Amino acid sequence: MVSNSERDTSVLDERYGRSRRNRTRERRLAWFVGGAFGLVFLAWVVWAGIDAAGPGIEVRNTAHSVVDEGTVSVTFQLSAEAGTTTYCAVQALNDTFAVVGWKVVEIPASEQRTRTFTQEVTTVEPASTGLIYRCWGA
Repeated sequence: MVSNSERDTSVLDERYGRSRRNRTRERRLAWFVGGAFGLVFLAWVVWAGIDAAGPGIEVRNTAHSVVDEGTVSVTFQLSAEAGTTTYCAVQALNDTFAVVGWKVVEIPASEQRTRTFTQEVTTVEPASTGLIYRCWGA
């Protein structure tokens, strides 16, 4: 026999969402969200691992000088794996940081890991700075 207090408790539990069915649904939802998070995390780890497998290329801007109103000279230090042909995008910027000159240069493969280069960039208007935008391996 079910007492009145047990019946009242079950009615209140049902009314406020504390039934056994709701707890099962919440557990399933938690497992689904946890599994989805785990899959996204695993995909990110795999993607980051594949991306890191490329050739190790590092570049550092070391100097720039404005040669004249239409030319900027950019000096940079490039570190790449021996035997890797590298391409670098060199850019010139004006006072408002707009690109006023752009040049992609091919750096031939070498047995040296770290080398220093100076590259001139022609500009369409006077530039205030020059720098390396990005370097990548072939």
